[in-house]
This record gives sequence, structure tokens and C-alpha cells, in this order.
Amino acid sequence: MRQQFFLSASLAGALVLSACAEKADETVERAFQEVNVVDEANLNDVMLTVADPNEAVTHFQRTLKNNPDRIELQRGLAHSLIRAKRTTEGTAAWKKAVSMKGSTSADRVQLAGALVRSGQWDEAKAELDQVPPTHETYERYRLEAVVADASKDWKRADSFYEIAAGLTTTPAKVMNNWGYSKLTRGDFSGAERLFGESIRQDQTLFTAKNNLVLARGAQRNYTLPVIPMDQTERALLLHTLALSAVKQGDVKTGEGLLREAIDTHPQHFEEASRALAALENG
Repeated sequence: MRQQFFLSASLAGALVLSACAEKADETVERAFQEVNVVDEANLNDVMLTVADPNEAVTHFQRTLKNNPDRIELQRGLAHSLIRAKRTTEGTAAWKKAVSMKGSTSADRVQLAGALVRSGQWDEAKAELDQVPPTHETYERYRLEAVVADASKDWKRADSFYEIAAGLTTTPAKVMNNWGYSKLTRGDFSGAERLFGESIRQDQTLFTAKNNLVLARGAQRNYTLPVIPMDQTERALLLHTLALSAVKQGDVKTGEGLLREAIDTHPQHFEEASRALAALENG
């Protein structure tokens, strides 16, 4: 009887110890899983920012094979493809993300952006039309403005550009785009004003400086604006102004501006030198 008691007690103890061991194993495994999730999230963030975009594409493609239903990985793949300038593949990836469980209005906006990049204006508009009006983001209205521009719906474009500019703390680029829209319409004074505002927001944005000079040149104003610029930028802007003058038929003014650009540039200004030689040779 005593032997049977000890045997039962031993078996019970073994079962308890086995259960404890299993619990401990589960706890350790769960801890490792949590660490792996954190590590993976960090790796995904790195891939979306500093990593080479093609390396990021490979990472997300590989990870998606084992986790095809995880929409955050599909988003990562789509973002990486767009960053890698693989627009056709990126558009397809965003289409798949939009069709997945857990997709949001932000995903549809990203799809519209990919369609804009590939010049599919009607398709982009169709996607934006499906975004609810409650989804009020800078990216949504920036794309709405660009799409309206493409269809020459200037009233809508102006409205969307204004909304987009109000939804970001860094509106320089959208103001530059708005100014370029005005420039293409022939509203040169309106374009000049917007380019000036863009430069005030970001004094390093050379594209806005160059566009500002184009707007002034289109009005036969061949003096450089009072804006921050280094010596190389000054030479480049003088070159732009010179070409604008020649285009307007003010050839002598253009020649003078080209000479000034060549003298101003801290190095040999090959492009301006060729243009001047072509004008001097008739």
C-alpha cells in the first residue's frame, strides 16, 4: 500500500513538473515571439526609410511569402516599389493592398498617387472619388489638385491646392506646384506670387527660384528677384532669364544675360557658353 502511495505521489509530481515545464516553455516562446515582432517592426521601418529601395522590395517580397495576409507587409512592398521607381509594379501592389482586409482610405490615396505617377489620370480620379470626404489629409488634396490640373479644371485645382497648403506645416512644394499650374495657364503674376511664397517657406528650394525667374521673364521682367541665392544659383538663374528673353524675341538682352551668367559662375559654364556662341553666330 505504501509502495502504491509513493508511486502515485511520484506520478503526480512528475505531471506537475511536466506542466510547469510546458508553461515555462510557452512563456519563453511567447517572449521570443514578442521580441521577434518588435525586431521585425524595426526592420520594416528601416526598410521603408534608409534602406536601398530595391533591397526593401526583396525584404518585403520574402516576408510576404510566409505572411501573405499581413497588409502592413503589402503596404511596405508597395511603398518600396514606388521608391525604387518601379511604378507599374508599385501600382499593382497598391491595388492588392486596397483589396485586402484592413485596408483604409489612406491606402486608396496611395494607389491614386501611384496611378498619377504612371500618368493614369482617369483611374487616379476614380480612386480619389471613392475616398470619403471625412478623409482630409494633405496627400489626398495634393493629388486632387494635380488631377484637376491634368483635366484643366482650374477652379477645382485652385481650391484643392489651397486646402492642401493649409494641411501641412511645410507648404513650399505644394505652393511651387500651384505656381507652376498658374504658369502653364498664362497667369504669370499669380504664378510669381506663389513662387515667392514657396521660397519664403523654403529658401533652399531651387526649383521654385527657377520657376519664379520664368514667371518674371514671361512678363519681360529681366531682373533677378531679391531672394536668397549663392553664386552658382545666381548664374543658373541668369541663364534661365536669358533663355526666357531670347524666347520672347529680346535677343540682345538675352546675350547680355548669358555673358553675365558666364562671368558669375564660379566654374566654366558650358551650357551658357554654348548658347551665347549660338546667338553670336546667328
